[in-house]
Amino acid sequence: MISFKQLPIEAKAAVAAGVVFFSMMLSRSYLAEKLDFRTRRWLLRLQMALFANTLMLMGSLHVWRSTVTTFTRSSAASSFCFMLWKIAVFMFLALAHSSFFTLLFLVAEEPYFFSLAAYTCLGAYIILIFFLFTLGSVEQAYKFLAGRGAKAGTGNKNRTALKPVLAVLLTVVLTVVGLLNASQPPTVNSVEIPVHKLPSAMNNLKVVLLSDIHLGPTVGKTKLAMIVRMVKALKPDITVIVGDLSDAEAKIIRPAVEPLGELDSPLGTYFVTGNHEYYTSDVSNWFELLKSFNIQPLHNENVKIVSPKSTSDWFCLAGVDDIEADVLRYSGHGMDLKKALRGCSSEHAIVLLAHQPIAAKWALQERPDINLILSGHTHGGQIFPLNAGAYLLNPFFVGLYQVGQNTFVYVSPGTMYYGIPMRLGSRAEITEIILRSP
Repeated sequence: MISFKQLPIEAKAAVAAGVVFFSMMLSRSYLAEKLDFRTRRWLLRLQMALFANTLMLMGSLHVWRSTVTTFTRSSAASSFCFMLWKIAVFMFLALAHSSFFTLLFLVAEEPYFFSLAAYTCLGAYIILIFFLFTLGSVEQAYKFLAGRGAKAGTGNKNRTALKPVLAVLLTVVLTVVGLLNASQPPTVNSVEIPVHKLPSAMNNLKVVLLSDIHLGPTVGKTKLAMIVRMVKALKPDITVIVGDLSDAEAKIIRPAVEPLGELDSPLGTYFVTGNHEYYTSDVSNWFELLKSFNIQPLHNENVKIVSPKSTSDWFCLAGVDDIEADVLRYSGHGMDLKKALRGCSSEHAIVLLAHQPIAAKWALQERPDINLILSGHTHGGQIFPLNAGAYLLNPFFVGLYQVGQNTFVYVSPGTMYYGIPMRLGSRAEITEIILRSP
């Protein structure tokens, strides 16, 4: 039997990742009710950071071998420039690995430069891994088809050297493009949605949808203030925030949240939790903070949105807790559609706020009479090549979907971004939804 010491380092990293993942499951199942919030919060974040880093270690070894070890036998290996290159690759990998720990130590009113650099390296790391894998697969396919799988010659050596060079160049270009794209203000996307049984007196009601702002290591007060200014310029009747507002505790990041107090939609501003609110383990404090800014959390509950023209004309606006609360066994929280829609009958239009598209799917299976569901969570994939994974994992990916004859689902691509200050193949968005009565 092979001992743990004899295993290659990639296998050791895989075993370590498995151990950390098992400890996460154990914590969620058996320790959730025994630990206080603060301890559980730190344990969860530390476990997630360690799990991500153990998984990344396998990729980092591949990056090092592809971009450094490959060239150690070349004539340039002893040069000063190659030494600088080794240092640059090492620093790049170290910054990428450190990004997950910034949530624990580097969250403030405005992002720290170190956090921005670390998460930028993480984004570039993901792109680089993709291209190294893809180009490596193409190389292997070429060798197989050419019948040269076992031969080593000058041509093969040149192609081996070309692969990491091309991967690095593509990564640099896409990283710059992604940074520039994410640095732009969110685009305002105006969408008209017919809502079955919406009173004619409420025709053209304007709802502004925000999602996935992710206040934390790389998004701070300045960006939130910009979003609030853009929302106010649209003059919405209602503003809704469908989760993942923050990645940090309310007390720590409170100064960055202050611009939300300027939202003044006449029919109210409403909020439902996303999965990241539960990762903070500070939901109750977030609810209290939002209420102080006149933002009403919909904690498996609903409100009647009454027409300013007639008190007899109204529709039901409901919100459910994010489904991650059930996974984390977060006390007093979890998606409860029956409770959320209590008093909402099919005689009136029903609009539901649910952070994850999978929750929207479950809600429609239980209550097909819901007329409109507003979600977020997917970020439109945020960066290439994660777009494909987000598309496959969610029943609704991004944009407007019609389900049946009288039901629509709209999924926001996110108003900012999570961690990595980049967007590739997606664009941050503030959604202006115009409700139309049939």
